[in-house]
Amino acid sequence: MSEILIAYFSASGVTEKVGKRMAEAVNGDVFAIRPKEPYTEADLNWKNPFARCNKEKIGKKGVPFVGKIEQIDRYGLVVIGFPIWYAGAPNIIKTFLKRYPMEGKRVAVFATSGGSRIGKSAEKLKPFLSDSAQIVGSRLFSPDEKPEELAAWIQSLPLA
Repeated sequence: MSEILIAYFSASGVTEKVGKRMAEAVNGDVFAIRPKEPYTEADLNWKNPFARCNKEKIGKKGVPFVGKIEQIDRYGLVVIGFPIWYAGAPNIIKTFLKRYPMEGKRVAVFATSGGSRIGKSAEKLKPFLSDSAQIVGSRLFSPDEKPEELAAWIQSLPLA
């Protein structure tokens, strides 16, 4: 199997826990997609219509992030993780994919959620991917998922 990158955004630490455990289980590299301006608890209060998360989603705003992936070309599989926000990926994931459109890559998506399903989250990301990128799988994981289960999912993904 070619090299694997696990890139994730985590607002509360849950997706980070799954992403790091997944990377360790498959001997993959990790990239944390961290917003340039970190989210506060108030920013994430989706019940407040004026909270940052709501303004970003409704305004379809890009969310700048810090860091850079060196030599992204070496990865054959990029696994992107995020918490489900409004039945899909947070806007920071779309910003990430605009910077790294995954040209010629296999892409898998995983999500975490307190109660939502993964639904069409992966399909909703297709417009932000290169035409040569291929989404090969998506799955919702709990924060307590066993490393063997995470590795089995990665190993079950199609090679092409």
